[in-house]
Amino acid sequence: MAELFGVMSDPSRLRLLMDLQAHDELCVTDLAREAGISESAVSHALGRLRAQGIVETRRQGRWVFYSLADEHVRVLLRATVEHLERDHG
Repeated sequence: MAELFGVMSDPSRLRLLMDLQAHDELCVTDLAREAGISESAVSHALGRLRAQGIVETRRQGRWVFYSLADEHVRVLLRATVEHLERDHG
């Protein structure tokens, strides 16, 4: 559990997760633009998230699209935002 939250706690990776939650599915180029970080940094971060089973991929021709792995990831993100808004908002 600590490893999962540790991977998700990195600001860049968390930003990517929030972007995927908002857009359902994005490629590296779109994620880099949304997050304001390099494609190389996005690819590296996505590799870590994929290794933990937090994101998954779908290939369409030469394009690879990323999405949140399942509803549990969405619940974690949504619950955290709601908690912060309630207690700190």
